[in-house]
Amino acid sequence: MQDLLRDIEQKYHALGQNPETYLQGLLLSEPVNYWDYIQVDTLLTLQKPRTGFKDEFIFIVYHQVTELVLRLIRHELEQLTCGALPEPAVFAEKLQRMVRYSDLLCNSFSIMNQGMSYEDYNQFRLALAPASGFQSAQFRYIELHSTPLDNLIQPAKKAVMPAGISLREKFQYLYWQDAGFDRATGAKTLTLQQFEARYLESFIALAAQMEGHNLYARYQLLEQKGSATDMLRQALRDFDSAFNVRWPLVHLQTAHTYLGSGQEEKAATGGSHWEKYLHPRYQQRIFFPGLWTAGELAAWGKEEGA
Repeated sequence: MQDLLRDIEQKYHALGQNPETYLQGLLLSEPVNYWDYIQVDTLLTLQKPRTGFKDEFIFIVYHQVTELVLRLIRHELEQLTCGALPEPAVFAEKLQRMVRYSDLLCNSFSIMNQGMSYEDYNQFRLALAPASGFQSAQFRYIELHSTPLDNLIQPAKKAVMPAGISLREKFQYLYWQDAGFDRATGAKTLTLQQFEARYLESFIALAAQMEGHNLYARYQLLEQKGSATDMLRQALRDFDSAFNVRWPLVHLQTAHTYLGSGQEEKAATGGSHWEKYLHPRYQQRIFFPGLWTAGELAAWGKEEGA
């Protein structure tokens, strides 16, 4: 006990604080309860259906769970891309965590694909326009942490993109712009307009911050130092495949269930051409292209049953 008290005193003296203040605070503190620590009561009040269809509750909870899993991926990415360059073993370990989180996203889609009434979904979804899963900002933050901005621009767009344009201007060529472009009017959809109004500045700031520090750049630094391992390379490939191929394909399967299984194909609430946009062959979102062979890049998405 004396050693513990000494360590506590040393900790708070080093911070320029009075240890007795913190000890008195501990004496006055209430025990920690699970429901307070996890904020269960608050968490369970965050579901706000807009219609009377019971399965809308499932739809909301599922997407909230998805956002929490995406936050876990971001949590690991923030550690890998900020601060000192991690050791290869730590790098690989955190990537393996991200693969498990991505696997969770893939496996969880059965909740949507098999757990909602087809008829109810195609009614309550009409009350959600122009909202769309496309507007998940965390998805974009993960992309910007993972790879240089140019890797989020499809080859066809790169071919027409002017040379020497600014980072800000490059955002108008990113692959996901296709999902927010109204081909009938030639203008951005309301879904994309609202999304960019809310998040574009934060995306641009993060992209600037990640130049030379994103996940791919950090891996390349380890390669230059000769310290990258086969385990690390495989972990990067596994994450690329899980997040950019398997998850979009499972998402696409679910979209087919609810939007493409009737007599006529239905539009997404955000107005995107969902079948083309969701497919990894069209997205061509590849975080670590140097880790794949030319044949693997040409077959991106095809080997997963596409």
